[in-house]
Amino acid sequence: MSNDEIFACLRDILIETFDIEAERITPEARLYEDLDIDSIDAVDLIVKLKPLVAKRLQPEAFKAVRTLRDVVDALQGLIKSPDTAGA
Repeated sequence: MSNDEIFACLRDILIETFDIEAERITPEARLYEDLDIDSIDAVDLIVKLKPLVAKRLQPEAFKAVRTLRDVVDALQGLIKSPDTAGA
């Protein structure tokens, strides 16, 4: 799955789940400051992202993310990692 495909899925989740306007969703958008994604929302987001990587997602893998680009990079890393890395 390419970064563009991951971003498109992420964009759809943000629009459908959190009612975020499409024009606010850019790779540089900051989760907390720009999109108002709080810690509870972040957990919901992780649950929605799980099917993209087909493995269990650990919240620790997302502690350092600040922007949507960071989320895409983290997901790409999990997709490319061996099964044990995300479990």
